[in-house]
Amino acid sequence: QVQLVESGGGLVQPGGSLRLSCAASGRIFSVNAMGWYRQAPGKQRELVAALASGDMNYADSVKGRFTISRDNAKNTVYLQMNSLKPEDTAVYYCNAVVRTAWGTRPSHYWGQGTQVTVSS
Repeated sequence: QVQLVESGGGLVQPGGSLRLSCAASGRIFSVNAMGWYRQAPGKQRELVAALASGDMNYADSVKGRFTISRDNAKNTVYLQMNSLKPEDTAVYYCNAVVRTAWGTRPSHYWGQGTQVTVSS
């Protein structure tokens, strides 16, 4: 129905930057929200940043370093990550809240995840 394809992960040194992208495609009537979560080994998945109706929400640990943005025409969300720290190392997952038809309830969809490793 709905596919989320992420890109942009990789290995970066502390203090470096990466930009993640996530494009939603498929049966999309409307996208209510898009965001990024991450999961480090042995830890629970946590919200990194989300964008809904112009409102942005960031985890305290990334405020001032990460910026979320969205291209509505392309159903694509971006995460610009600056001043990366080793503790930012995790698999980053894209999330979208999508309505697939008029009158239906929105559902959550997830990408496959992209690895971000911050290490010297």
